[in-house]
Amino acid sequence: MKTRDISLSAVIAALYAALVIILAPISFGPIQLRVADCLIPLSALFGPPCVIGVALGAFVGNAYWFLSPIDVVLGALANLAASYVVYRYRERLVAASAAASLIIGVVVGGYLWLFFPPPSILGLQLPVWLAMMTSITLSSLVAVGVLGLGLVRLLEESEYIKQLR
Repeated sequence: MKTRDISLSAVIAALYAALVIILAPISFGPIQLRVADCLIPLSALFGPPCVIGVALGAFVGNAYWFLSPIDVVLGALANLAASYVVYRYRERLVAASAAASLIIGVVVGGYLWLFFPPPSILGLQLPVWLAMMTSITLSSLVAVGVLGLGLVRLLEESEYIKQLR
């Protein structure tokens, strides 16, 4: 890896962790909006340094608001997989972002129900694991699919992306 790539990974990791920590009340729990996940689609623009950065950022952010070693490790791995999917299928960014949201929802929702009571989804009482996976997937669609894709579009239209590449 080049120095530039290591630096970019570090900046993205720090930004991700800072967003998680600063927005902690809404970054954690059975109903959450992890705004920091809007950085995941940047993998389509910046490649592997971003993939590594969002995984490290999730590790640091989850370790700071320590819930369990499960959350620290699996949350970071979910981001690694989701970000890699976006990078790998960047030609179909909308579909890749939806797939990334599903990965996060299934992985994080798959263990988060062990720590929190399940949310009610539109008044439906789903099995606890399904309710949590649905809740996390929906919130991830907002962060990754709406905020993240908007961020990518803004960067693509600006002159900054040319300078960063």
